[in-house]
Amino acid sequence: MLLSRVGDSLYWMGRYLERAEHTARLVDVAVDHGLGRASAFEGSAVERLYHSAGLDLTAQDATALAGVALFDLSNRNSVASCVISARENARQVREEISSAMWQQLNELYLRVKQMREEGSWSARTHYVSRAIIDGVRLFQGITNGTMSHGEGWQYLEVGRFLERSATTSSLLTLFVPGGDGPTSMPEPRDQVEWVALLQSCSALEAYCRYYTADVRAERVTEFLLLNAEFPRSVRFATVRLEGALRTMAGYSARGADGRAERLAGRLRASLEYAQVDEILSDGPQAYLAGINRQCAQIHSALYQSYVSYPIESALPA
Repeated sequence: MLLSRVGDSLYWMGRYLERAEHTARLVDVAVDHGLGRASAFEGSAVERLYHSAGLDLTAQDATALAGVALFDLSNRNSVASCVISARENARQVREEISSAMWQQLNELYLRVKQMREEGSWSARTHYVSRAIIDGVRLFQGITNGTMSHGEGWQYLEVGRFLERSATTSSLLTLFVPGGDGPTSMPEPRDQVEWVALLQSCSALEAYCRYYTADVRAERVTEFLLLNAEFPRSVRFATVRLEGALRTMAGYSARGADGRAERLAGRLRASLEYAQVDEILSDGPQAYLAGINRQCAQIHSALYQSYVSYPIESALPA
């Protein structure tokens, strides 16, 4: 059974690296779609992508926004901040991860640090973004191939797929029709913006294989929200999240109440039996807000059961 501090560090490693890759993809797509397009920034796909990364969009040009998203250490969600935090968590649990994992994460950290200090990244944003994305994906592959798939690996999985569920649903919130929801974003103006959404989730090719190249709002929403096979859909991530939580509960009596697992199971069931036409007609903003709320509840339940639990619950009866 892992110490709570060890599980906490592994959980946040998974979350921070998933967030770093997600942000790097947003920047890559935003810069690409901002080049050579005459449309105004306000209300565009580029604005939506940066807004989903939690950036202050006032009085900032596209280059400045990319810099904040990638390298600004005062922005705790920037790629550099996430990689630094992931490396620090890995350092604290060095004995639980493989040498190859530590080496790859260290190399990613040094590469991000070098690119940030060089200051010439703005002329090669695509290269910088791809280097970060490839670095995180290589780390994930090394993790799956060199770390025992025991309790520690499950913490990494929970962190990664909980972050993925939350970020994908948050991104969708800025694109789907507002209805009665609390969004201030106008609806996407053309098909190109929906393509940008798919690209930001590495989903364009998979979508085209599933639906052909006919990009429609309801199909994009269904694919990113409800598809059971695409690894970045909310449904797929939730299934993996529930499975990891169920396995974790078997390692430790601390998860005996099963609250985190039940919440994840409830979320998974709501996605498995949902229909996109019903979601769009009944209020997609409220539905997506519910997903984000449930992700936050799963995080809280995980902490209560495995990290910040009362000491009495860990003592033998």
